[in-house]
Amino acid sequence: MAGRLAGKRAFVTAAGQGIGRATAIAMAREGASVIATDRDAAKLAGLDAHGITSHALDVLDDAAVASAIAAAGRLDILFNCAGFVHQNTALTCTDDEWDFAFALNVRSMWRTIKAALPAMLEAKRGSIINMASAASNIKGAPNRFLYGTSKAAVIGMTRAVAADCVTQGVRVNCLAPGTVDTPSLQDRIAANAAAAGSFEASRAAFIARQAMGRLATAEEMAALVVYLASDESAFVTGQAMVIDGGWTL
Repeated sequence: MAGRLAGKRAFVTAAGQGIGRATAIAMAREGASVIATDRDAAKLAGLDAHGITSHALDVLDDAAVASAIAAAGRLDILFNCAGFVHQNTALTCTDDEWDFAFALNVRSMWRTIKAALPAMLEAKRGSIINMASAASNIKGAPNRFLYGTSKAAVIGMTRAVAADCVTQGVRVNCLAPGTVDTPSLQDRIAANAAAAGSFEASRAAFIARQAMGRLATAEEMAALVVYLASDESAFVTGQAMVIDGGWTL
């Protein structure tokens, strides 16, 4: 039986770990031809066992992005997963943090979209999925000033591109997750360990804010991306799909 993404070609950023890696594997399992990229090529190890083509890509390098997507050929699916979570407030955020967050969390997505979109429009089909967050214009989260601001921009960009493409066969959506158990989260837990008293206490604090009493898994996020990439979601565009275990209730 053919998978839901059979015959489709997908391009994934930040596929070395966490949600990006889980999604690349899930897409390949559903029959897609997947090109997985990450700034750290070593993290892409093992993806070939799933039939996935992978190579290093720094999404902050405009020329490299354009070259990689041109080499990939016409894409049916673009999943923009690269991003970074700063822990700061309006008073502690620095100029360098601001510039980096908007370069990685927002501008890099615009560059991949700009590179992939013309061929999608020519073919009159395609699905672009961006990684946003429930911590955005959806919900204010403590100590997430810059992250929430940049992810609100991702939601705005998603809707703007979707509106421009709505009659041309290309759909654009984004995920708005709550807290997901990924290597990135483990880094943040470790960074907060001293203030919390221990790594375990820091992890418990992250879990305590989840309405369901647990963290999400990367595979749960991947399942929603696969849905948005598939023809099952053909009538869905311009949406920020909240998948947060009830955090925003």
